[in-house]
Amino acid sequence: MSLLETINKPSDLRALTLDQLEDLAGEIRAFLIANVARTGGHLGPNLGVVELTLGIHRVFDSPTDSIVFDTGHQSYVHKLLTGRKDFTTLRQQGGLAGYPDRGESEHDIVESSHASASLSWVDGISRANKLRKQTERYAIALVGDGALTGGMAWEAVNNIAADKDRKAIIVVNDNGRSYAPTIGGLANQLSGLRQQLDKFRTHPSYEDAMSKLKGKLKDSGAVGTFAYKSLHATKKGIKDWWAPQGLFEDLGLKYIGPIDGHNQRAVEEALLQAKQFGGPVLVHAMTEKGHGYAPAIADVADQFHAVGVIDPETGVPVASGGAKSWTSVFGDEIALVADERDDIVAITGAMLQPVGLKKMADKYPERVIDVGIAEQHAMTAAAGLAFGGLHPVVCVYATFLNRAFDQLLMDVALHKAGVTIVLDRAGVTGPDGPSHHGMWDMALTQIVPNLHLAAPRDASRLREELREALAIDDAPSVVRFSKGSVGEEVEAIDRLPDGVDVLARLGDRAAPDVLIVSVGAMSELSLDVAHRLNSQGISVSVVDPRWVLPVPASVVSLAARHRIVVCIEDGVRAGGVGSRLRTEMRAAGVDTALNEVGLPTEFLAHGTRAQVLERVGLTAQQVARDTMAQVLGTKVPFARPLPGQDLPTGQIPKL
Repeated sequence: MSLLETINKPSDLRALTLDQLEDLAGEIRAFLIANVARTGGHLGPNLGVVELTLGIHRVFDSPTDSIVFDTGHQSYVHKLLTGRKDFTTLRQQGGLAGYPDRGESEHDIVESSHASASLSWVDGISRANKLRKQTERYAIALVGDGALTGGMAWEAVNNIAADKDRKAIIVVNDNGRSYAPTIGGLANQLSGLRQQLDKFRTHPSYEDAMSKLKGKLKDSGAVGTFAYKSLHATKKGIKDWWAPQGLFEDLGLKYIGPIDGHNQRAVEEALLQAKQFGGPVLVHAMTEKGHGYAPAIADVADQFHAVGVIDPETGVPVASGGAKSWTSVFGDEIALVADERDDIVAITGAMLQPVGLKKMADKYPERVIDVGIAEQHAMTAAAGLAFGGLHPVVCVYATFLNRAFDQLLMDVALHKAGVTIVLDRAGVTGPDGPSHHGMWDMALTQIVPNLHLAAPRDASRLREELREALAIDDAPSVVRFSKGSVGEEVEAIDRLPDGVDVLARLGDRAAPDVLIVSVGAMSELSLDVAHRLNSQGISVSVVDPRWVLPVPASVVSLAARHRIVVCIEDGVRAGGVGSRLRTEMRAAGVDTALNEVGLPTEFLAHGTRAQVLERVGLTAQQVARDTMAQVLGTKVPFARPLPGQDLPTGQIPKL
């Protein structure tokens, strides 16, 4: 039996020797490589936190002590140590989530994997422990993959450090992707000395002695005050020379490290010192993303941060058909536009390659700005760039627009800044689950005055609408697109004067029944619905507004000439495109019934895009059935009756 098979809960780790832990770490890495290679997932981050996770679970007592992962994609080792060893369906519908999940285990706390939030959780948990007199409980954050580049983390540090007797531990997984790496012979020679110094500095008697000395010197007049300041400055200077701790200790946070995050003994000694200190402590661990797996270490771009299905021996991706992705279409086009316009600058939040900016960055490195995990700052900085005469393009995943909404509203829109926001992974993204579906963006942007919102349906429209967005210089513009491969081109049969594309006119054009308003990537489904309805004698028009904000006047006019409008979108129905279209129709005096077809206001569990859409009823068959019932008058909203007829009723044929 392998060591990993004997570990079903964290307490099982405490019986192991350091030699056994080293063997266990090897088994865990082999397990992760073999399993994630089959399913895809976040491989590199988890290979880098094996020893840290083992150490945290040996020194602290989960779930009595609260362990928060930031970001949550580095929690695979934690899942293994808490009894979840079935990785065969990782990130697949009904299988293990790719992030912590309260439904899976009592050891999981924070399910969202929006980075930089863990320290605020730890601040709240540790404060609650103190107020409830649960003084033996610890709150621990494992912070990695650049999470400390987010401003929210520093807001939390400022609050945690202000309370000296709260048991809050911050473990920084410094894998060289956020801090400059501290490596080389000097660091190795000093690591042992640092550990000895840290043992001394974190001992309670040391703090008591320092506190008493500080009081005596300060109370002994000008000479004592001068002596205290001199000693303090000397001490601080020496400490800053040994290790980069000054920033944290200036805030009042005890600092331990840096330590070798792959040395089990060093990790556990540092964590024990932090635990014994009794107040807020930061433990700085140097790690290597992808540690123990040569293909990951050799991957300069992101050290296998996230992989698809790969060959576990070589790390080479298993062929997936080679279809062009939405991201690559955008990346090629923004690089071309940058050739033509020297006022175009791009901003990303620690995701240059995932959002398609590498090509532009290679050509114009000074015009691509990576602000770290700081979407709020990115948006307001963009407003400043626009004021300075440039046209900034802010590139983020759609789910992360949520974090910068106030800045979009008050810094960009209020100031009529010509900023283009490109939202990758919009709509249902699939395996990453609730916190990563890009389903909120269209509802959020509906309420921003003067904002222009484009939802391209294919690659040609993405190129076209991106260039149209970049021509808007007095308001924010948003271009959103899906995750994964771009489908076939969906050509229009007509383009109306205000830019609306007519995709289909089926049946009796003199007396059309249904107007389908197709938003973005829903065009294939919308056309499928139209053909199903037409096969049952229902006349249908299908239009793609291209720009869903402002609502095109021609769409409202078309709505007046049809018996019912069906708006199909891959965002939440509440406050979405259909809701806004209904508002504009009413304002124009158009009383045609409208059915909003989209996502429910729910947190949608992980699965493939198709599986998630089927779960919520967003399939051609279901939408066609519902629309047929509305035309027949057996389901609300009822279609307008035909001239001279009462509201029709009848049986619904199977479509």
